[in-house]
Amino acid sequence: MPTSIQIADHAGIRELRLNRPEVHNAFDNRLIAELTAALRDAGGDPAVRAVVLTGVGASFSAGADLNWMRGMAKASEAENREDSLRLAALMRTLQFLPKPTVARVNGAAYGGGVGLIACCDIAIGVDTAKFGLTEVKLGLVPAVISPYVIAAIGVRQARRLFLTGEIFEADTAERIGLLHEVVSAEYLDDTVHTVLKQLAKAGPVAQHEAKQLAFGMHGLTEAAAERIDHENAALIARLRVSPEGQEGLAAFLDKRAPTWTQ
Repeated sequence: MPTSIQIADHAGIRELRLNRPEVHNAFDNRLIAELTAALRDAGGDPAVRAVVLTGVGASFSAGADLNWMRGMAKASEAENREDSLRLAALMRTLQFLPKPTVARVNGAAYGGGVGLIACCDIAIGVDTAKFGLTEVKLGLVPAVISPYVIAAIGVRQARRLFLTGEIFEADTAERIGLLHEVVSAEYLDDTVHTVLKQLAKAGPVAQHEAKQLAFGMHGLTEAAAERIDHENAALIARLRVSPEGQEGLAAFLDKRAPTWTQ
């Protein structure tokens, strides 16, 4: 049984809840493996019409877990590459899932959490949520999630957010296309339910083909994404073991400013 996620079925809807609220649903190897497996199972289950992805507690996902980051800092370049490929497989599985996917963004999302939102077909978030792609502050880049984030918000917006690492609000996330809709917390479930009712009116085969049509019009294929994932995994692995990446990770773990800001 998975421990890092909760799985619930209701009327053809499979809800997957990131279940590490004590660390704001941050990623570690177990969560990545369990979520990837759960998504693949949902994608192959004919009883599932749509998938809802959300978080338990106050946050959607804070990105990388602190202990996971300690391990990355100590790992070799080859080990970092393999680690990144596992995260890439999760993002790719969600992006190309053959069922409609809805991100129920119940709170803050950073790094890989933003990647999960970008991979979903529809994203609805609470108005108090905050977002960030803060990797440059660690001497790194959001390499693995970059294809999906750029597809969601465009190159122009990505250039700013990748370079500044700034935190941005829900209204900005909606304006740039990361979220489709922003609502107050009291209306989040009702809004998600309305979207799911709309999805239920469509033919499942037509929905699958419509999703492939949208990807195809922009030249997005799973095979091409996998090739890019290997290139980006090599990039982030190289940066993690570089002097700047090592200094950035060490500064973060030591709760101090990195040398380039002093």
